Amino acid sequence: MPNATCNPNRTAAGLLAAAMILACSPALAAQCGEGGGGFDGWLQQFKAQAAAKGIKPATIAAALSGVSYDTTVIHLDHSQHSFKLSFEKFYARRVDAGLIRRGQSLMQTHKGTLERIEKRFGVPGAVLISIWGLETAYGAQTSGKYSILRSLATLAYDCRRSEFFTGQLMDALHIVERGDLSPAQLRGGWAGEIGQTQFLPTPYVKFAVDFDGDGRKDLIHSVPDILASTANFLKGHGWQAGQGWQPGSHNYNVLAEWNKAEVYQRTIAVMASKLGGGE
Repeated sequence: MPNATCNPNRTAAGLLAAAMILACSPALAAQCGEGGGGFDGWLQQFKAQAAAKGIKPATIAAALSGVSYDTTVIHLDHSQHSFKLSFEKFYARRVDAGLIRRGQSLMQTHKGTLERIEKRFGVPGAVLISIWGLETAYGAQTSGKYSILRSLATLAYDCRRSEFFTGQLMDALHIVERGDLSPAQLRGGWAGEIGQTQFLPTPYVKFAVDFDGDGRKDLIHSVPDILASTANFLKGHGWQAGQGWQPGSHNYNVLAEWNKAEVYQRTIAVMASKLGGGE
């Protein structure tokens, strides 16, 4: 860890002063650690980095005051196994007849919205409904058990994927600062996933869309925002309107940008076809 004398105070003035030091001394950037012993010192360094990047002290205080290290999140991060399954086992575990029937029903319920989304972004409704169903069973599995800010701070501090999650935590602060979601509303998956199609903060900042016109990009409660933002993500990664999505196609490769596990890509493609998307 950097020398303790370089740690910022908890006051806004302290954050700004430390930010100036960090801006002039990149070598003082927060370092990762193992176990929770150095977490509090790391968090103070991260707050100073956030201030140096222009995040308002009030946002930093609201989002990160009292955030602590979460050993449960570390355990979950180090013990992922589901993507090691064969496609057949993975698909059978994640998709059943009930999920398909519910998806077909939702395609009718949101038919007008899905048509407008496809016209704007070029992504068929069957693909979007498949992703929605696979991620959270159409919103039924978004209990908000974990504080996203706490999870991201824990994962950013941990050395396994520190750089990646440090960026996600910084973008979570951007979400709070621009008023899309409050710190209290930022509850979701243990790895920092937000909302009903499980956006991480960085793609949320880049691709979230206010499709219901209420002035907020709400991927927790607004179905139009959720589905349009998912389509915008795929379009932003090269989705080609009017083309298929089966293995070997360009759009199938785009699905890898949503989830890099090949079993997940295939599951989206198969489920979308079963929902009536066809090609």
